[in-house]
Amino acid sequence: MKDAFGLPQSLLVLGGTSEIALATARRLIARRTRTVWLAGRPSPALDEAVQDLRAHGADVRTVAFDALDPDTHEEALNKVFAEGDIDLVLLAFGVLGDQAHDERDPSAAVRVARTNYIGAVSAGLVAARALQTQGHGSLVVLSSVAGERARRANFIYGSSKAGLDAFAQGLGDALQGTGVHVMVVRPGFVRTRMTAGLPEAPLATTPEAVATAIELGLRRRSETVWVPGVLRVVMSALRHVPRGLFRRLPV
Repeated sequence: MKDAFGLPQSLLVLGGTSEIALATARRLIARRTRTVWLAGRPSPALDEAVQDLRAHGADVRTVAFDALDPDTHEEALNKVFAEGDIDLVLLAFGVLGDQAHDERDPSAAVRVARTNYIGAVSAGLVAARALQTQGHGSLVVLSSVAGERARRANFIYGSSKAGLDAFAQGLGDALQGTGVHVMVVRPGFVRTRMTAGLPEAPLATTPEAVATAIELGLRRRSETVWVPGVLRVVMSALRHVPRGLFRRLPV
């Protein structure tokens, strides 16, 4: 069960090799978390994540999970919840894609959409139902500021995150009064393997900074968290820029 400050004893990470998720897990282990489930495709990277979190003092377990195979989500997540209550589910999987390539290859663009949106809708609903059944818990969804307004440079990724963000907000509204808390996290450019080699955007941040914001959001039971916080103001302004002008902005 969570403590008085909203921090979990048990954590399920959907996307077990996510650098943001692992930074969050390490931060929560240092506070209170003792049991961590990493859901992902079996791989050396997942094995390394297990060893890392065990070295930080957690009881770490894994479950096979593939965002692109929604038909298996219920079985996979039910295995986890059958072992005991989960205080926090962190939905952290996603792919950036390659905008220039994906525009020319619709099947590649569909893969981005299936991972970031369809897979997340499936896993999010399964996790939410399990949390609701146990009567408590939080679902934290890693969205992105890219979903606030689609940009020419990454509109395929951005549109998939826009769908995810809207879904998560609606899910949070649907779960009001059930004991389940949904928090949407909107980071800007995060320095990770996924963004390696890309031009760094203004207000770039780190997985550790996102983890800090997630912890604070859990303590406050926030519904939306921006990382860094100033992006809330920036994106509010950009959202209202006329489209013709927006096309010409260096964003």
